[in-house]
Formats: sequence, structure tokens, C-alpha cells
Amino acid sequence: MITSDELSYVERAIELALAAENDGNLPVGAVITLDNQILGEGGNRMASPLYNPGRHAEIEALRSVPQEAWNRASEMTCYSTLEPCVMCTGTLLLHGVGRVVFGSSDVGGGGGKILEHLPAFFDGGAGVPEWIGPVLPDRCDPLSERARALFIELPCGNHLPGRSKD
Repeated sequence: MITSDELSYVERAIELALAAENDGNLPVGAVITLDNQILGEGGNRMASPLYNPGRHAEIEALRSVPQEAWNRASEMTCYSTLEPCVMCTGTLLLHGVGRVVFGSSDVGGGGGKILEHLPAFFDGGAGVPEWIGPVLPDRCDPLSERARALFIELPCGNHLPGRSKD
């Protein structure tokens, strides 16, 4: 399904996820590539230093993509340790990223569930990215489980089952 070179990008995303977790954030990492080169990368930054709901790993990676590369967005691939959420999926769609590869499925909030409803709105389906995963669940599922446990403790997680009630 994906090449060994591509697995190395997921491995890099895992490194970024672990670094994010080490900094007190959710263990999620993402890498954006074009022509087998990393253009951008990021780890989750939602919890630390201050709570910021928009600092998902995919968004952080997209922010670091050089401006001159955006005219080739449809050729870019986003590699993430966790299936992008609906917010990140929407951002990837709106910016034309052509392919998404993820290590672990997000059964609670993954954006893949909305893709089948998009073709009518995205040029007959031409703008909907290729969606591949999970590709390394044995490595990424534990990260996903820890991310969910941390997420429900954030201010935005108060609507989720399992949230600690004070």
C-alpha cells in the first residue's frame, strides 16, 4: 500500500508525537512531503504552553510548508500518527493536499467518515484526497490511546465519555 520510504515519514511523525508528549501535549505528529522531501512537520501543541484548540499536529505541519510550494498542494502527502480529525481533514481539503496517510484510525473523530459526502462539493470528487490507513497501528494505536486519555482532560474534552467530573 505504501513504500518503505513512506513508512519512514510515518516513523518521523512518531518521533514528533513522542516529542509533543514529552512537552505535555497529545502524542500526535504529522509530516507534509512533496517529491520525497519533507516540507513541513509538527507535533501537537494544544495543551502546552497554553491551551490552544487549533494547534493540532497536522495544522502545525501545514503552517511550516514554504509558501512557494502551495501551487503543488495536490501533489503533497500528509503523514500523521493519527487519522486527522474533522477540523484537520477540512483544512487539508481546503488547501488541496492530495493524499493523507495515517498510522492509527480515529474511531471517535476521524475525518475519513465525511469523505464519502464530499465529492459533490469538491469538483466531482477530484479534490478529495486519497485516504490511506491505518498503516502502522501496532506503533500508533498506543499513541492514539494516550492522546484520547489526555484529550478528555482538556477544556475541549468536557463533552466526551470518560471525562472527569469535578
